[in-house]
Amino acid sequence: MSVIVVANPKGGVGKSTLSTNIAGYLASQGARVTLGDVDEQQSALGWLGIRPAEARPIQGWNARSDDGLQLPADAAHVVLDTPAGLHGRWLKDVIKRADKVLIPIQPSIFDMAATRAFVEDLQERKRAQELDIAVVGMRVDQRTIASENLHSFLAGLGFPVLGCLRGTQNYVRLAMEGLTLFDVAPSRVERDLEDWQPICAWLDR
Repeated sequence: MSVIVVANPKGGVGKSTLSTNIAGYLASQGARVTLGDVDEQQSALGWLGIRPAEARPIQGWNARSDDGLQLPADAAHVVLDTPAGLHGRWLKDVIKRADKVLIPIQPSIFDMAATRAFVEDLQERKRAQELDIAVVGMRVDQRTIASENLHSFLAGLGFPVLGCLRGTQNYVRLAMEGLTLFDVAPSRVERDLEDWQPICAWLDR
């Protein structure tokens, strides 16, 4: 079983967008995928609820339980969408079961501050030393000063940076249909798929 955790305690950084598209990519490769939702809002499971029947199958799993994180026994690949404010028992549980951790971050001073604190917390945990941890920029306009500041910040984090995803309505439109970049004709989302190449290579590793 492979467990990929998408985590950042800052809300609104794009965790669900990243999680659903990771699940969509794995499903497009013929993998048996379970999308686990640790968030009380259950956004990822809500998205699965509108996913078309003809789309590649992704199994849903409500990972929020009073008994802690109990992985499905029949899962092959698990993608965990985690909540804002991830800390304490839930952070310990997801890190304990993770193989890979992907940290999304937007180019704002608030996101960078929250992410730095989260990264420092991770680095202090012995279990994190065994994980494949990487970072990806979200909703980044490469032409802006904010983007320059983000790149400088990412360079000092100490984890591999898998590039940046642009802010595009493709994610919004596809999410409203229960779809991902990997469910539609590549010509529709060609530029975005280019952004995803380093992430896909990391997932395949």
